[in-house]
Amino acid sequence: MRIIAGDCRGRTLRAPPGQTTRPTADRVRQALFDTLAHAPWAGVDIMRGARVMDGFAGTGALGLEALSRGAASAVFVERDRAALRTLRENVATCGMGDRAVIRALDMLRLPPRGVAGPVDMVFLDPPYNQDLPVRALSVLDRGGWLHPTTLVVVETAAAEPAPVAADRLLLERRHGAACLYAWRHGVDDAT
Repeated sequence: MRIIAGDCRGRTLRAPPGQTTRPTADRVRQALFDTLAHAPWAGVDIMRGARVMDGFAGTGALGLEALSRGAASAVFVERDRAALRTLRENVATCGMGDRAVIRALDMLRLPPRGVAGPVDMVFLDPPYNQDLPVRALSVLDRGGWLHPTTLVVVETAAAEPAPVAADRLLLERRHGAACLYAWRHGVDDAT
């Protein structure tokens, strides 16, 4: 696993041993970020200066890719101890410690955002088949982490239902056993 593009292009990311963490494959991550760069609802500058969250962060690959491509900051939320050790190593390997905040917390018990304001983009790649995206988004919404134009990107198992109504989706793309979805948090229809 490696960073695909940007300042950290080619840096190798580690994954914790065992089956607890399921990192987003390089090809899926590349397809996602290429789509974001070329989509009329996102664009090549979408990462520049963005505040992002990588929820259920695991290795941190999604948030680190965003930082490598110009995001200003990233909050990584992960509760698994082995994944946290690896996440910290990956942040250090990429030299992103000054732009990364790691929260050793459960996404479903995340405290309110506070005075720093909401994030511009949130990536959620939770364990499959547990209805976690919908529950996590509810926590984020109540906690002030999201604003109406926050771009939400979720990876689920291909067999899982979409985490939001179809008429809100900007992106629905299957990649093998995974499916990627994207939409704006407070926008009711795809534009």
